[in-house]
Amino acid sequence: MKSVDDFRLMFGKKEIVPIIVGGMGVDISTAQLALETARLGGIGHISDAMVPDVCDKRFKTTYVKDKTKFYKLNIPNSDKSIVQFDLGLLAEATKLHVAATMEAKRGDGLIFVNCMEKLTMNAPRDTLRVRMASALDAGIDGITLSAGLHLGSFSLIEDHPRFRDAKLGIIVSSVRALQIFLRKNARLNRLPDYIVVEGPLAGGHLGFGADWAQYDLATIVAEIAQYLKTEHLEIPVVAAGGIFTGSDAVSFLENGASAVQVATRFTVADECGLPDKVKQEYFKASEQDIEVNNLSPTGYPMRMLKSSPAIGSGIRPGCESYGYLLDGNGHCAYITSYNREIAKHPDGKNISVKDKTCLCTHMSNMNCWTCGHYTYRLKDTTHRLADGSYMTLSAEHIFKDYQYSTDQKICLPDLDLQ
Repeated sequence: MKSVDDFRLMFGKKEIVPIIVGGMGVDISTAQLALETARLGGIGHISDAMVPDVCDKRFKTTYVKDKTKFYKLNIPNSDKSIVQFDLGLLAEATKLHVAATMEAKRGDGLIFVNCMEKLTMNAPRDTLRVRMASALDAGIDGITLSAGLHLGSFSLIEDHPRFRDAKLGIIVSSVRALQIFLRKNARLNRLPDYIVVEGPLAGGHLGFGADWAQYDLATIVAEIAQYLKTEHLEIPVVAAGGIFTGSDAVSFLENGASAVQVATRFTVADECGLPDKVKQEYFKASEQDIEVNNLSPTGYPMRMLKSSPAIGSGIRPGCESYGYLLDGNGHCAYITSYNREIAKHPDGKNISVKDKTCLCTHMSNMNCWTCGHYTYRLKDTTHRLADGSYMTLSAEHIFKDYQYSTDQKICLPDLDLQ
């Protein structure tokens, strides 16, 4: 019986263990998690979501504090159109985060950055260009384009000296999305180096509508693999979303995928950025504790734990400090919902916003507990301790369990390590 270790992802002559750890923001996929994955021969992601905020926590910089101070007079104003990011500082923060990570890299694996198109930041094209170019400047091995169709993203960096050197990939959830992307970028003569096919059981934002449950990853992977074969395109396909065991991964690798992208099991890794108390919430979750809702201001459905403090919170919009989801006109769907509730409660008390959430603030505070469909199975991957809590696991343990396990078995951690 085969294991994941019997396969390799090929980038030219470079062989990679075909395990990619997804880029969970905001700093849930930490540099430490990505570095461990690369050391073990796979591909680790960091996320460029809210990088200035991540830098403040990682390097004790003051990007958020300084931005808040600069725009403090606008805080009571419902019009956020003037709240802009300093592109020079955004580039500085991105380079700081990426360069420090790359300098620490060991092993034969790679480190990519997950780059969300939906982080519009009140200047969609300019901020996206700066984030991607700065990551390339800082030596990132590759960029995975996520949360959007990214129809113009390649063109934003086509003049960068590493445009054809770094690995560039795209996340899609349908053949149609891939076709549109390839057609839009045909003039650049630059194909993606890999295609992540994300199914409906993934964590966080989903590339589906309310009918997400009608789709399944295996079918979409097969459709995309057939399309690439018909078009004579040899681009590695990476299956993602709901791949919980090494045996799950092997089933995709035997049926046309070149690698798998996984994340849910790494949310409870020691190297994951979630606070320990939140990791315990993930362990304790039942299937009924997980929902797909429409709370995200991005417009995409989002899977999370029902117990997330972000749900129903009426926190004041933090655009002056953050503002990552402001569109090109300074608008965010949460602001609209918040202002509606303020109109009902002018005293500002007992504010609860049910239909949207202030994603920036709650992600920064680790109060938006996005998760994968199989989060309720995390308790089966470890031991419950005498005090009722669950033992967290090392990223190495989880990675190697994916790499070597067979027959749907999950290797539990050594209790002596506790």
